Amino acid sequence: MILKNVKIPKLILSIFVCHLAGIFGSIFTVSSIPTWYSTLARPEFSPPNWVFAPVWLSLYTLMGVSLYLVLEAKKSKFRKTALSFFGIQLLLNAVWSYLFFGLQNPFYALVEIVFLWAFILFTAYYFYKISKKSAYLLIPYLLWVSFAAILNYFIFILN
Repeated sequence: MILKNVKIPKLILSIFVCHLAGIFGSIFTVSSIPTWYSTLARPEFSPPNWVFAPVWLSLYTLMGVSLYLVLEAKKSKFRKTALSFFGIQLLLNAVWSYLFFGLQNPFYALVEIVFLWAFILFTAYYFYKISKKSAYLLIPYLLWVSFAAILNYFIFILN
């Protein structure tokens, strides 16, 4: 079992904080999907639009559980650094949606997603030093952002 002696309010708050990034991003995404995004040339491997919401809901939840595990782990000299990287990657996550969908600028979003990817990796590295399980929970997120970066690149090239 991943979670033992769970502090439910703290877990819910950790998950909620991560979902806030998604809520912020959705402000720009929802209105752009049927308008601007639907007009873009996309690569053949681009998933259908309906895939994104459940994937992101799952990823934000995993990120929240990961954050909770770090917050509940024994004190560590890496905690402050780990949480700083986590906060930065969460901010970058939200900013990507603004750049891509809000500003409708795949180039700026592409540049930014490289930084996002790096900060997710840094976060996973420091989370691993505190709680291996917390780092493992970030692997799907890193993989999805890797895919999103490739998709972002092709959308930029094709348009």
